Amino acid sequence: ELLCIIYQESHRYLPDILYYKNRLCFPHFWKDALFLMRVIRYGARLEIYRRSSRVVTVVDRFVQQAQRIPDKAFLIYEGVAYTYGELEQRSNRVARVFRDAVKEGDTVALLMSNEPDFLSVWFGFCKLGCAVAFLNTNIRSRSLLHCFSCCGAELLVVGADLLETLEDILPSLQEDGITVWCMTRESPRPGVHSLLDQMEEASQEPVAAERRSVRCLRSPTLYIFTSGTTGLPKAAVITHLQALKAAGGFWVYGATGSDVIYTPLPLYHSAASLVGIGGTIELGATCVLKKKFSASQFWHDCRKHNVTIFQYIGELCRYLCNQPTAENEKDHRVLMGVGNGLRQDVWREFLRRFGDIRMCEIYGSTEGNLCFMNHIGKIGAVGRSNFFYKLIFKYDLVKYDLVREEPVRDHSGFCQHVQKGETGLLLSKICSQSPFFGYAGSKQLTERKILRDVFVTGDAYFNTGDLMAEDEDDFICFRDRVGDTFRWKGENVATTEVTEILGLVDFIQEASVYGVQVPGNEGRAGMAAVIVRPECTFDGKKLFSHVLRELPSYARPLFIRLQESLEMTSTFKQQKFALVESGFDPCSISQPLFFLDCSEKSYVPLTSSVYDSIVSGQRKV
Repeated sequence: ELLCIIYQESHRYLPDILYYKNRLCFPHFWKDALFLMRVIRYGARLEIYRRSSRVVTVVDRFVQQAQRIPDKAFLIYEGVAYTYGELEQRSNRVARVFRDAVKEGDTVALLMSNEPDFLSVWFGFCKLGCAVAFLNTNIRSRSLLHCFSCCGAELLVVGADLLETLEDILPSLQEDGITVWCMTRESPRPGVHSLLDQMEEASQEPVAAERRSVRCLRSPTLYIFTSGTTGLPKAAVITHLQALKAAGGFWVYGATGSDVIYTPLPLYHSAASLVGIGGTIELGATCVLKKKFSASQFWHDCRKHNVTIFQYIGELCRYLCNQPTAENEKDHRVLMGVGNGLRQDVWREFLRRFGDIRMCEIYGSTEGNLCFMNHIGKIGAVGRSNFFYKLIFKYDLVKYDLVREEPVRDHSGFCQHVQKGETGLLLSKICSQSPFFGYAGSKQLTERKILRDVFVTGDAYFNTGDLMAEDEDDFICFRDRVGDTFRWKGENVATTEVTEILGLVDFIQEASVYGVQVPGNEGRAGMAAVIVRPECTFDGKKLFSHVLRELPSYARPLFIRLQESLEMTSTFKQQKFALVESGFDPCSISQPLFFLDCSEKSYVPLTSSVYDSIVSGQRKV
């Protein structure tokens, strides 16, 4: 009888016992399960597309939403609302203008700032079956010409505010047979066609849907340029598969059609265009598009438009935290932030200042085949993994030699796994579920991002170039970038390109460019170790004028270190490890140091007082 009572009572409390055991041993089980189910559900839809002969692309989804909710605001720009129906009709006009000028499979380049017609032109050309290359509005001259050669674009649409940036290369574009169209009502100069007047005269009726019909998920739809170790920008191939995956990000995080999404990031970046605009379309939501980010206007905009989700990079949140404290800082409806690069201290300060906002980190490169999402919201983590996630996404962390700048291999020639909690190089297996499409125009550039014979002979992995660590609770944290790329002001800086630009200065014999950490700032600021030619002297004003003219603001070295020689590896590569480690402190570096001073329009000596003002945050960098 006693045994029966014990048996009955144990079953009575068994659910509670299992519940608390699960909470102790697997505290994130249900959140993981719900998140994974949403990922699988969205992935199943893509698998159906892959197996069928008819793919529903991001632009197809836009057309569907325009038919379903034509009068709903799709975009709000500078206080003006543009409905799904209006932008659908405007993109139809673009398609009508160029219907006979392009054919299916052509590539068209787009050089425009954030504005509604960026989307009209993008969608209009997609409706004609064209791939669109998004050009970074910061690049100039030689780099801009290079973009055309690698993506094969024969037509360029440029925003009215950016036409002057083409002044130096316009003759070269015309010699190469590239047709230039400008978003104006009259031709601004010989050889440049006006587009707005043509759009106003064109019909708003859609072109035949067959023009945009896609039968393969792996066909290119965009080219997005990214900086890398090769110097000049690389055209990352964005297929319909990648675009659709990115468009599901907000939905997987639980967003709905009633959300209002704030996008202050540039549309030529994948975060704003693929995740932001693509995600808005997938939900049937509203996007508040900002031409440029403004820390002083951010919360005013959020209140005015009842924003519920905003996109960020780590720098953006730091700028907001650096704003003066206001009484109504928590008076808003923002529930979620989606982005990447949020530092732990900024994350905590952001939540303290602005309230309980769910910050959802996403990790992934434009061209990469792997994505991590921190759906739990653990501060400092870029992603979350578990047993089931690893069954779907094949990634590994391997030991990396910072001095040799290469993965550590064992006596058999294979890479070595790191232990839990240890830092390692993140690699993602290239397979049918996670393909790597590489870069347009060069198989060599694509091959450089692939590591082969990693764990077995014949395997292939995408090399992210990022050092990561996975803790005992399966949270993944970013540690550092390796190779010849560093990130500053939300942009990737290719050291090879900066080195080449510095080499054009008459008094510089050799330069080694790298990134150094500056307290209170995300990423790494540019620094160059320079050898001055024996017959010359260092000229701070001349160097300042040169980098101002040739490099975008984020790529200009903030610090210069004069050297008599540069260390080399056994394979004649510049050895930067010691330079990076020594930083820019004049008290610990015996060689002359200089700082880019915009007020003086020169590189000025980096004294201890200047250093202290930078480190303390008194002097902005």
